[in-house]
Amino acid sequence: MRGPLGRGLTGRHVAIIFAAGFGLVIAVNLLLAVLAARTFTGTVVQNGFVASQNFNKWLEAGRAQASLGWTPDLRVEAGELVLTVKGAGDVAVTGLSARLRITHPMIADETRDIALAEGPAGLYRGRHDLGAGIWDARIALKDGMGRQFHATERIVVAP
Repeated sequence: MRGPLGRGLTGRHVAIIFAAGFGLVIAVNLLLAVLAARTFTGTVVQNGFVASQNFNKWLEAGRAQASLGWTPDLRVEAGELVLTVKGAGDVAVTGLSARLRITHPMIADETRDIALAEGPAGLYRGRHDLGAGIWDARIALKDGMGRQFHATERIVVAP
């Protein structure tokens, strides 16, 4: 087999082709690893052992929360976050203290805490300055008897 310069395909040519191929694969893998490390901290809990010690407490809190029967619905409307909470019989739950912790799923430093004020018909509203995109909202509700409810919803802010 003749090459572009009239010489045959030699062992040296094959070695260079293999080295270039492996070099390309390694370079792409390194690039992807660096990009992945910059966009995800990898931390789910600070200390897995301590988190495991609280597991039964978390299960108990989850059962207590489920017994409330509250269903939150968070939406974005013209620069405001609007939360409705429905209880048994699809009736609006009123008299709650409502807070949101908004985080960007890809950027750890993008976190905002927003207090919602109760309005008419059991609507809880709060202004936001979120940029366009997808956000995770951690909802924290508390009633006058100290019962707490936590949920997470994903919201989309239009440009």
